[in-house]
Amino acid sequence: MSNRQSAVWIDHQEAHIFRVSAEAFAQSIVRAPQHVPRHPKRQAPAHNHPDDEQRFFHEVAQSLGGSDEVLVLGPSTAKLHFRDYVLGHASTLKFRVVGVETVDHPTDNQVAAYVRHYFLSANKPHGTTDVAS
Repeated sequence: MSNRQSAVWIDHQEAHIFRVSAEAFAQSIVRAPQHVPRHPKRQAPAHNHPDDEQRFFHEVAQSLGGSDEVLVLGPSTAKLHFRDYVLGHASTLKFRVVGVETVDHPTDNQVAAYVRHYFLSANKPHGTTDVAS
C-alpha cells in the first residue's frame, strides 16, 4: 500500500491511532487529560478543564501527522467534535480526513479489519472484485 493510511477511534476518554497496511497495523493511544480534585478526601468526581478537549484533540491531530488519508471512527459525539476541531484548527490534516464513521467499541483487530476494508474498497474502481490467488 503506497499511501500512509491511518484511522483514529476516538471517544471522550482516549483515542486509538492505527497505522494500517495490508500486512500489519501499528497502534498508539492518546488519553484525554483528567483532573483529580484538589481535596482527595472529598467525594467529588474527576472533571475536565474547559481547555482539555482542545489539548486532547491537538495531541491526537499531531499523532496523525504524516498520514495521507485518515478515517475517523467512534461511538458518539467525540468523533464529530474532533472532526470540527480538525476543520478549524488543523489545516494540514483537514484535507486528509476521508471519512467519519460510527463504530461502537470494537477490538483492535476489528478496527484494523474495518479500516483495511474501508481503504481497499475505497481505492478499487467500481465494477472490480478481488480474486484470491
